Amino acid sequence: MKQYFLLWCLVFGQLCSSISYGAAEGNHSDLNIRCGQMIDGYSGEPLHDQLISIRQGLITNVELYNKATSEDDEILNLSAYTCLPGLIDTHTHITERADETSDLSIHYTRSMTEVREISAENALTTLHAGFTTVRNLGAYIAWSARDLRDRINAGEIVGPRIQTSGFYLTIPGGGGDLVIPGIPENTIPDRVRQGVSRGPDQFRENARKAVKGGADVLKILASGAVLAYGGIPGSPEMTPEEILAVVEVAHEAGIKVTAHAHGAQSIKDAILAGVDSIEHASLADEEAIQLAVKHQVAFSMDVYNGDYINAVAAIQGWPEEFLRKNIETTDAQREVFSTAFSAGVPIIYGTDSAVYPHGDNAKQFVIMVRQGMTPMDAIQAATSVAAKFIGWKDKVGAIKVGLYADIIAVKENPLNDVSALQDVSVVIKEGQIIKLPLSIEE
Repeated sequence: MKQYFLLWCLVFGQLCSSISYGAAEGNHSDLNIRCGQMIDGYSGEPLHDQLISIRQGLITNVELYNKATSEDDEILNLSAYTCLPGLIDTHTHITERADETSDLSIHYTRSMTEVREISAENALTTLHAGFTTVRNLGAYIAWSARDLRDRINAGEIVGPRIQTSGFYLTIPGGGGDLVIPGIPENTIPDRVRQGVSRGPDQFRENARKAVKGGADVLKILASGAVLAYGGIPGSPEMTPEEILAVVEVAHEAGIKVTAHAHGAQSIKDAILAGVDSIEHASLADEEAIQLAVKHQVAFSMDVYNGDYINAVAAIQGWPEEFLRKNIETTDAQREVFSTAFSAGVPIIYGTDSAVYPHGDNAKQFVIMVRQGMTPMDAIQAATSVAAKFIGWKDKVGAIKVGLYADIIAVKENPLNDVSALQDVSVVIKEGQIIKLPLSIEE
């Protein structure tokens, strides 16, 4: 069937450079892949001419390619490519569109049917970009990402593997509260404010609701958001007691908790309360960085976002307040990134993608390298290191026997030019071929 489909695309779609098999052809879970170069996700050096065996969606063997022992096997020949583990983005908002930041009130009236369409589109775009696993950290339509996760898991649609936090846990008027100047609060639907809390008891209650509702991770907004009305980036929002209440609920449930925190004090409060990771960390000071090193709390720093916002926000009509705050924090965040990485803070790959279009996630690799990482460091931040901090190191993040067969491939060598990861040619998720150039034959 695949041969006929290829012929059809060649005859009737000459401009096509790649095709997607997954949804149309079922589960291609048994594969043998020959990789010219292989970055396994945790080793410091690449391996060359490797054969990866996949059975029932899992990696069963990785060894040096030997034509004599492989001649009886059907092989997907990627000898001209570099293979890597499927990438992990630890900070997405996959059920939303970036260009809607200019008018957040759209979430007041959006139907679940429309959210489902947006989510499915974003999911496929994200997967095609090479991100086979994502962590969705909050949504205004609270359970849209849970719905997306469950539809993907059931095979109804094609998309990345998803962890979701459900609704935002935030104070009234805080960074996760959908309160907009000029709009009376009593007219805002309750469904977009489910996690708005004040005091440890209320945060504890809403955290438990999130767990009961199917959250895989909990997300708190500990200090002032950049893209929120009225607040000051870095100013504390949640108290230490409120943060601790959520952490206790998360750990009771055996799941991780991440803190949106721009300010130094909130970062320190969150680390001391026992969070597993910090998002943004734009204004961290030396004490906060040293605490993160001591407690091995990861920073997920969206260091590309500022460039995108500067380029498009004025054109798209974003509020002037958001543009100003973005300028105030972008350079500071990149300096913190370099200092934190040099100090030994674990850095995990997170892009806050809903602030810019899904599918552009990989543009962040270039900024990470510019700020002091090697390409291999940046790749590991999006593979094995990310898998550890989202609690899935036994499932994803490496090309290793026993893990899900999530593999991507790029034509150019990303260790020479990490921007090669912006053009992923091959995507395989659990042995299922999602994206494959027409020029490759099995």
